[in-house]
Amino acid sequence: MLKRVVIASFATLTLAACGEPEPVVKGAAPMLRLHTEAQYRNAIADVFGTQVVVGGSFDPLIRTNGLLTVGSAAGAITPAGLEQYDRRARTIAAQVVSEVNRDVLIPCTPADAKRADAACAAEFFSRVGKFLYRRPLTDLELKTPVTVAGEIAATTGSFYSGISAGLSGMLVSPAFLFAIETTETDSGGKPRLDAYSKASRLSFLLWNSGPDEPLMAAAESGAIHTDKAVAAQVDRMLTSPKVEAGLRAFFNDMLAFDEFAKIEKDSIIYPSFSLAVAEDSREQTLRTILDVVFTNNGDYRDIFTTRKTFMSGPLGRIYRIPVDRPDGGWMPYEFPENDPRAGLLTHVSFAALYSHPGRSSPTIRGRAIRESLLCQRVPDPPGDVDFSLFNDPNSPNKTARDRLTAHSVEPACAGCHKLTDPVGLAMEQIDGAGQYRTEESGVTIDPSGDLDGVAYTDAKGLGVAMSRNPAVPACVVNRLYSYATNKAPERDERDFMAYLEKDFADNGYRLTRLLRTIATSNALFTVTPAPQQTAAVTN
Repeated sequence: MLKRVVIASFATLTLAACGEPEPVVKGAAPMLRLHTEAQYRNAIADVFGTQVVVGGSFDPLIRTNGLLTVGSAAGAITPAGLEQYDRRARTIAAQVVSEVNRDVLIPCTPADAKRADAACAAEFFSRVGKFLYRRPLTDLELKTPVTVAGEIAATTGSFYSGISAGLSGMLVSPAFLFAIETTETDSGGKPRLDAYSKASRLSFLLWNSGPDEPLMAAAESGAIHTDKAVAAQVDRMLTSPKVEAGLRAFFNDMLAFDEFAKIEKDSIIYPSFSLAVAEDSREQTLRTILDVVFTNNGDYRDIFTTRKTFMSGPLGRIYRIPVDRPDGGWMPYEFPENDPRAGLLTHVSFAALYSHPGRSSPTIRGRAIRESLLCQRVPDPPGDVDFSLFNDPNSPNKTARDRLTAHSVEPACAGCHKLTDPVGLAMEQIDGAGQYRTEESGVTIDPSGDLDGVAYTDAKGLGVAMSRNPAVPACVVNRLYSYATNKAPERDERDFMAYLEKDFADNGYRLTRLLRTIATSNALFTVTPAPQQTAAVTN
């Protein structure tokens, strides 16, 4: 576990106090989106504890503006997905009422465990429902599970079977599975998010989970509609260990690390690569990023140049580093100054994820750098592209650079390859499994190139060029604001994005500062009226 740094209050450091008021944005319609798998799991853990196991598979979301979280706004539940949610709900509910957990998770004891007890059932459903739905239950929402619990208890002769049935119904309700925001009018007649929707926006941004008791209390009292209360809640939440989970979720999404679930490597070509290596490589990079931006509250750009990281036994075999940890855990590690590795681009995670099962791919790596880290769009290749020049095993071109040179002279390919190949080729000394090499097919690899006119000689130099590229901080600002609002920035938000970028730069590119600036901004909560929306379940 990373050491948590205590983040001081920034209440007196807003740009408005420095004479630069926040630009006004028009706002978008209130949100209606399907919760991500991580958000679902976090909600269950928050309400019932980590001892309750969440199983089953989740329907995939479509990545939008570089983020699955943004794509969740177009998420729908298929019939097969609904069956999965139903089975998952029944399994969770059974665990909650089990003899191991019921005394802890159910706040009351029925008068007779073999009969219905409406008062005890109502107390339980009211308490957990507030956090599952992220707002108090309506009378009907409370009456429904209480009635179900009573009917099942009468049929089965078990109060707890009734509670399980009522709870499983709540866990497949759109109110739980979807973020459904509602609006109201303020004293001036303008639309605004209601207090509970506002609290949820804050908690999902900072923690990737629902509001806790103090945040719910601020919503219930209406205090959350004041800037002072929002700032106080944000400062409190930024000192919570949950911020680490929230930042992990953001970077996991931004770097498309969900794709690790589908990673495959040829065991003949890469015998050292295993499932443990894949899992640990992802964890290594997340730990490294959080060590820079959270634990040490450092410059975000340093994630591309830092030699400090963390090492595990499985990763040690790939990096060719001895790891002596009998407990199989993690240890801090710093690459030597003359080592060819530094920064996340040289990590096993990035190299292995953005490669083919049996070889590296400068084009895939270059595209990932351009799209995930620089927020630049690389068009898909035409459907009729001839890849034989690149894939031919009998080609006289021995290195990826030579093969790409032959391939990229095709007019349909040249434009995109100019974007992807120079940066992707910088990583060719790291093979498709993340192992360092100096030759390919007996020929010395040339990893030199340039990024937007800045020359480098290898992947380590590419990391330095990335750290100095103005598109890098601008991209993380774009992605974090998109993550917060679940949409791509609109045209009318350009001034606000420039405001965020300036604030980020003026404060040393501290991500915690950027996070707070967004969380306390008016833009985060500005909405326009929208027609009534319905949670989507596809046929």
